[in-house]
Amino acid sequence: MPHLLRFSRDLEARLETLAETTGLSKSELITRCVEGGITALETQLLPTDSQAPTERSIDQVLRESGLGA
Repeated sequence: MPHLLRFSRDLEARLETLAETTGLSKSELITRCVEGGITALETQLLPTDSQAPTERSIDQVLRESGLGA
């Protein structure tokens, strides 16, 4: 799904320099940048299974608090 992107002059110059230096196309560099950004956002914003709150029974909660049997 192609989209037209407009970058600031500074960003366009930096992208052009990277393309010339690495030999990669600007399209490839933009794709890598977006993939890295999405991965970083997912890591920051989406909970993982290990971070998901675990449900505890009322018995377990009471035992852990010292109030239960």
